[in-house]
Amino acid sequence: MAGNSNFDEILSTTLKNYVPKLTDNIFSARPLFYALTNGSTIRRITGGANIVVPIIYGTNSTAGSYSGTDTIATTAQTGISAAEYSWGQYAATVTINGLEEAKNNGEAQIIDLLEGKIFQTQETIIENMNTMFWADGTGNGGKDWEGVQSLVSGSAVGGINPGAAGNSFWGPTQTNLGGVMSLAGMATMYNTISVGNDQPTIIFGRRQGYEAYEALLTGQIRYSDTDMADGGFQNLLFKGAPITFDDNCEANALYFLNTKYIQLVAHSDVWFKPTPFVRPTNQDAVFSQILCYGQLTISNRARQGRLHGITNG
Repeated sequence: MAGNSNFDEILSTTLKNYVPKLTDNIFSARPLFYALTNGSTIRRITGGANIVVPIIYGTNSTAGSYSGTDTIATTAQTGISAAEYSWGQYAATVTINGLEEAKNNGEAQIIDLLEGKIFQTQETIIENMNTMFWADGTGNGGKDWEGVQSLVSGSAVGGINPGAAGNSFWGPTQTNLGGVMSLAGMATMYNTISVGNDQPTIIFGRRQGYEAYEALLTGQIRYSDTDMADGGFQNLLFKGAPITFDDNCEANALYFLNTKYIQLVAHSDVWFKPTPFVRPTNQDAVFSQILCYGQLTISNRARQGRLHGITNG
């Protein structure tokens, strides 16, 4: 085949150099991604059979005042456990067929061609990952990663069933509003899942829910979170937490998330890792796969809330 003899090397080098920009573009493109990754780093780990997330569900009974030579309690403590998550896998393929290669055999043309392919792949990953992270983890035959609808639900997550005896600590607050959105209903949810200064960090709904909240503020001073605004996302504040919208969020619901406890875990060696371009023996094309191993995890479900049954949301 006619073409640049360094075609594969140029492709591989260009793709490897583009990956940091690719990941930045993906995780700054949607408000959920932005909330999970902005201001804190994605947790990167080197491996393990499962992803282990420590959780605290009880207090230390030995803590207390004493006088003089009183015996200080040394009772062994429980109340510390761990949630375990299976690794999720995600991939996208960049393919260049033989005719495209023949038409773009100069180095500059090769780079332009690949950047166009990467942009197409990037936009696809953004849409598909955003859908996956808002879902319940059961998609694609259970191969999808955990999503907000599984983390903030009454189902088992991380190997812990909140419905089992002694596991009530592992359940979020879920309230059926059963009517139009109200500031009182939102305040009750916010306050219920707050402890001291440990409060929701962001509130999500669909566009209709966002507009319903916006309508409640008619005639009042409106404030927005400057960090979210700098990221390009429309938002308003509710009790200090930015509220924004994403149409992949569950309909007729608001999610009150404390992202301090929701973490995207990535494998340090396989996170948007491009494989070398390969030429199959039975295809007139070359392809590279962009691979990710990771999982969306949660360490405290009690600080999360779901307000559903909103008739105008």
